[in-house]
Amino acid sequence: MLKIALRVLLLLAVIVGVFVLWLAWPDTAKLPVEAVAGTRPDITAPRTQTFPTIKVADAIGWPAGKTPVAAAGLKVAAFAEGLDHPRWLYRLPNGDVLVAETNSPPREGGGIQGWVMNLLMGKAGAGIPSANRITLLRDANGDGVAEQRSVFMTGLNSPFGMALMDGQLYIANTDALVRVPYRDGQTRIDAKPETLVKLNPAGNHWARNVIAARDGKSLFVSVGSSSNIAENGMAAEKYRANILQVTPDGGWRIFAAGLRNPVGMALNPVTGNLWTVVNERDMLGSDLAPDYLTQVEFGDHFGWPWYYWGGYRDDRVEPRNPALQEYSKRPDYALGPHVAALGLTFAGDVKLGDRWASGAFVGEHGSWNRKPVSGYKVVYVPFAGNGYPEKAVKPVDVLTGFLDTDGKAMGRPVGVIGDKTGALLVADDVGNKVWRVSVGN
Repeated sequence: MLKIALRVLLLLAVIVGVFVLWLAWPDTAKLPVEAVAGTRPDITAPRTQTFPTIKVADAIGWPAGKTPVAAAGLKVAAFAEGLDHPRWLYRLPNGDVLVAETNSPPREGGGIQGWVMNLLMGKAGAGIPSANRITLLRDANGDGVAEQRSVFMTGLNSPFGMALMDGQLYIANTDALVRVPYRDGQTRIDAKPETLVKLNPAGNHWARNVIAARDGKSLFVSVGSSSNIAENGMAAEKYRANILQVTPDGGWRIFAAGLRNPVGMALNPVTGNLWTVVNERDMLGSDLAPDYLTQVEFGDHFGWPWYYWGGYRDDRVEPRNPALQEYSKRPDYALGPHVAALGLTFAGDVKLGDRWASGAFVGEHGSWNRKPVSGYKVVYVPFAGNGYPEKAVKPVDVLTGFLDTDGKAMGRPVGVIGDKTGALLVADDVGNKVWRVSVGN
């Protein structure tokens, strides 16, 4: 009897093991990334997963003498090296560049996806403690290299976005929007930051961005969701998956909602309107759902967690919200599935010649849950004269080569801005560099 019982237990263990392996088997993309990009992406049927596909590029850093690859007619070189996880960039009026050396605070919870991310993000170069520092870079002689560097601010809490308005520098910590007085040319700030608005703790998405509104009287602050599809309940998502509008007296309102993780924000130079890039949901397979670039207007709702891409229902979300479906705004431009679009800036701030004269530059940090991987590059979205992306045009590669021939990540692009000459600066948080892309061969 004992032998029979052991055989039964062994058989059950094998069956359970096969079942778990089947559940966790990575979903392979059936479409190229480009098919799920543009103004009319191919939105296929979801392939719901119990466990996420895991396909993250190991972070190895840049070998000596190696650089990313710039598009034809452009060249790339290091603007600054030896940084500590540089994620975000901001140019001051005198041309100095601030770089947020930062990382996620310790993660707690997050369900299956959170557990997987805690396990694997270190392998992707994102598991190191946050430096909690802003560093100032200055290219005084104009040779395209920051020969001067100083610690600008310390004592912050996973700082990310930075914005100057009316003599105050606003910094988006993970848990609060803070500010300090700033005078032009300053190389260090020792003043204790004043808290303007407290923000909800990190959750799955910790990075908070801030930019000044067109009228110079308010700021936009982006706050990502704490989860994939509100699996911990909507109460945990209060004032998340939002872009907030904040005034200098501490007043605020929800400007737009249903944005799972809006990070990069910029003002369109043609219209002056707010645009953002958004990381969409996971575990619907390697072909869904597309990250996107879109204009955002007051009162917009983009559907998260109930809907994606303007009304496609996510059947995993309970309770359902059928009344929202017809009001879920469709984004303007898909960037492809799981590319992790983070950085955003427009031509005008960046001047790289006629080919790149009207459009948006997007830093794609790269997927951790798509097979094969997507992102890991900087792309350009051409815009028409009306201030919207050109129809039937796919993203154009600007800076590639962040993965080596074995698929390992030498770097991962994040923030993108123009420097004082119009060259494109790219923060690389795995390579610990800031790259400068300029005209030339």
